[in-house]
Amino acid sequence: MKYIYSTVVLLILCININAQTEEVGDIAEIWNYPAVYNYDEQVSWYFDLSGTGFADNEDVYIWIWSPTEPDAGNWENSSEFAKLIYEGDFVWRFDLTPTDYFNVTPEEIANSAGFWLRLKDKTGTKMTTVANVPYTNFSSFYTANELIRSYPSKPSIDKPFSILFNSNLIPEFAGASSVHMHSGLNDWEILQEYQSWIPEIVEKTKLKDLGNGFYKMDLIPAIYFNTPDGYVMENITFLFVKDNWAATTPDQKIFAADVTPPEPPVLSFFPLKISYQDFLGIKRINNERGVTKLVYTITAKDKVIEGEFDGSSNLIMGFVDLVTHLNGMSDLESINVVVKDNNGRMISESDIPLVKTD
Repeated sequence: MKYIYSTVVLLILCININAQTEEVGDIAEIWNYPAVYNYDEQVSWYFDLSGTGFADNEDVYIWIWSPTEPDAGNWENSSEFAKLIYEGDFVWRFDLTPTDYFNVTPEEIANSAGFWLRLKDKTGTKMTTVANVPYTNFSSFYTANELIRSYPSKPSIDKPFSILFNSNLIPEFAGASSVHMHSGLNDWEILQEYQSWIPEIVEKTKLKDLGNGFYKMDLIPAIYFNTPDGYVMENITFLFVKDNWAATTPDQKIFAADVTPPEPPVLSFFPLKISYQDFLGIKRINNERGVTKLVYTITAKDKVIEGEFDGSSNLIMGFVDLVTHLNGMSDLESINVVVKDNNGRMISESDIPLVKTD
């Protein structure tokens, strides 16, 4: 257990806590931004002190002794570098790069007991109970052969969220000078597009380069997408872009916390065997939010048939009159069928063989 208990005991023995020191309760919640980070990466730790004896906007300091004790010897007069920043609503923030703050290597932090601390006032007259800042090790992603992975797996609209991307699985991303996220909430309802001609958007949508073809995007959805008050996030839809749209990933979707993923969309053609003298049925069920129409293009040699069907999220269905459109084309062996939705996104492109008729 990496000597957690002995570390806590060591704190009690080594700190000459004034007899007047008051323990004012537990830290209600601890979280960090980014959601996942390397030990040599800057991070912000957040502490919810509601329910403790600390007052609104009071000066609060960190006293941490593992992996090292940066403010050693200053219990009764905490250093300014150990002071937290007040965020409001009884939440305080502490910014650090762990390797710099503790003056150790990433390996030394990984082999330590973790981040053990108390929060206190400047003079040590009151303090929280002992707490630990949790750390998420994401190193398994580097060998997992996964295109993307998110932390947490289901995000909340107002909490930190990280997406990892392995560009090595898409050869077209080789040699990328930068990777960007083109994204939206709830099936592209609220957009944060990648606009390569706007410098501030280029910077906002840029992923952090972790090296060796691995990248990371860190965000808080409500802030990143500038959502209105009360907005309910059901999913994040996105794709990653190489440089100035030199290559892209397939569309990706991550469902939000407390949302049951719907059944996936299913496109089908019927009947199973068709000739140029039949009606071609096109049906799609379980459509995404905002998809109300199927737009089709059928190519038969130099003949092009275009049209669309209306419907709902439950069902969009219609029939194409091949009898009229392909009259006299008895030598056809197949037709090419492209189906898009009303937002212009590709759903399917396929060659459908035609059976011979007597």
